[in-house]
Amino acid sequence: MSRAPLIPEQRHQELLRLLRGSGVLSIHDLTAALNVSHMTVRRDITALEKSGQVVSVQGGVRLADWTGHVPPRERASRAALEMPRKQAIAQRAAELVEDGMTVFLDAGTTCQSVVPFLVGRKDLTVVTNDFHAVLALCELPSVQTVHTGGEVDVSSGSSSGPLAARTVGALNLDLAFLSAGSWDLAHGITSFSMDKVLLKQAVMEAASSVALLADSTKWGTVERFNVTKLDRLDTVVTDDGLPSAVIDRIAEEGPTVLRTG
Repeated sequence: MSRAPLIPEQRHQELLRLLRGSGVLSIHDLTAALNVSHMTVRRDITALEKSGQVVSVQGGVRLADWTGHVPPRERASRAALEMPRKQAIAQRAAELVEDGMTVFLDAGTTCQSVVPFLVGRKDLTVVTNDFHAVLALCELPSVQTVHTGGEVDVSSGSSSGPLAARTVGALNLDLAFLSAGSWDLAHGITSFSMDKVLLKQAVMEAASSVALLADSTKWGTVERFNVTKLDRLDTVVTDDGLPSAVIDRIAEEGPTVLRTG
C-alpha cells in the first residue's frame, strides 16, 4: 500500500528534519526522500527560505546558520546557555513593566533574568510558577510575590498543571511574560508538556497583554503540543540573531517585535 502524499506543512517539517541530520542536501536528494517533483521541492524551499529557516545553495539547500535546536529540558543544563542573549532580552522586556502592575513571569532562565531589572518599581506584584524566580524575588522585598503552586517539575524547578492554572485563573494580570523552548512561524509557541500548555493558556486568558521572551537559538524548532499562534501575542522580545526578513514575517502576524542590540 503506497503512502499518502504529505501536505505542504508536513513536507516542510520533514525537509527541515532531513536538513538537521545532514546540514546540506541536494535537490535530487530531497526529491527522492520526499517522493515529489523537483518543482515541488523548489516551492517548499522557497517557502522555508521566506521564513528564514533555510538558504538556497548551488544545486541544493542548507539550514540557515541561526536555525535553532531544541535546548536541553533540564534546568541545570540550560542555565548557562546563551546568558548574554537572555539577559539582554530580560532587560528589554523589563522596560514594559510599569509601577502598580501585576506581572506574570513564566518558568525559565530568560524570565528569571527579568527579576534584577525590576529594582525600583513601586507597588508591583509578580506571579510566577518558577521557584528560582521566587528566590530571586526574595531579594526585592518591595515586590509582592505570588507562587502559582501546582505539580512540581524538579528538572525545571517550576510547577504547572491544573492547580497552577486555577491559581492564575483567579488573578487579573496586567502583563504576562511567557517563555518558549520552541517557536516558529507556522506553529507559534509549542511545548513538550501538556501541563505547561495548560498553564500558559490560562495565563494568556488572565492577562491584558502577553509578551513572549525567546532568543533566536530556539527559533525554527517544534515540540509536540501547541500553545498558541504568534498572532495571539502582543509583543515578542528577542535578540538580533534573527534575519530582518523573519522579523518582518513575525510582525506581520500581529505582535510588536522588540529586539536587543
